Amino acid sequence: MDQYFEKLNIQWFPGHMTKAQRMIEEQMKQVDAVCEILDARIPMASRNPDIDRLAGDKPRIVILNRVDLADPRWTAQWRKAFREQGMAVLETDCRSGKGVKGFADSVRSVLKEKMEAYAAKGQVGRAMRVMVLGIPNVGKSTFINQVARRKAAIAGDRPGVTRGKQWITVSSDLELLDTPGILWPRFDSQEVGELLAITGAIKAEVLDRETLAANFIKRLALTAPDAVEQRYKFCPDAEKNGFELLEQAAKKRGFLISGGEYDLERMAAVLLDEYRSGKLGRITLEIPEARA
Repeated sequence: MDQYFEKLNIQWFPGHMTKAQRMIEEQMKQVDAVCEILDARIPMASRNPDIDRLAGDKPRIVILNRVDLADPRWTAQWRKAFREQGMAVLETDCRSGKGVKGFADSVRSVLKEKMEAYAAKGQVGRAMRVMVLGIPNVGKSTFINQVARRKAAIAGDRPGVTRGKQWITVSSDLELLDTPGILWPRFDSQEVGELLAITGAIKAEVLDRETLAANFIKRLALTAPDAVEQRYKFCPDAEKNGFELLEQAAKKRGFLISGGEYDLERMAAVLLDEYRSGKLGRITLEIPEARA
């Protein structure tokens, strides 16, 4: 599929993320389990591959967040794939709190043997300590606030809000360690970087938004043409390049600038915003077979 897309240069690894990764390594020995928040629309692209190494043999819980924006058919396949790897899986929509109530029970389940071992040593009542990890802007702080039932973690709608570690007491038997969102030093492909940018994990200032949107609408033309037709009132021709499709959408929206040209910059912003807010429908951008 790569031949259909424009080249997009994405570089995103600020210094504070290097510091955050060191902190995570240092704190890992203090926790009993690791919880990783993923975007259900891009479960593999939103996974930091370093976390497998960092977590080692710690019990793992995967949170597929934003399931309200993802195609439920593919979410079910991703749930199955992660469970086959021995991970507990929860599906959540952190903004509404859907699915979050099951988290404490999932922690108790994956840590059952460990807590029994602590009890055998006389450490009765010891709190379970769970590190919560995730890339920027995946909903990690919102998830923690839902679990804690209070505003315990700083949440925001832009990447990189959480900068330092925070211990949060949920109950007498559960403590969470909130960590800064980290990305890895280099993306393994342009596609991974694009998917992160489309969903908002990467700040818009570090890339060319028009090219990103052109590639995105081309992707939709190939994989979800009905979504384009329903929202922008034209049937996308998969033979056209992304900029032509973006211009067609701008024309349908009446986004004109001086000289009779169409405002692609405005259309790019609208397209990305409408996808992120769910106005294009529930569209998953990665399917398990494609990342096998």
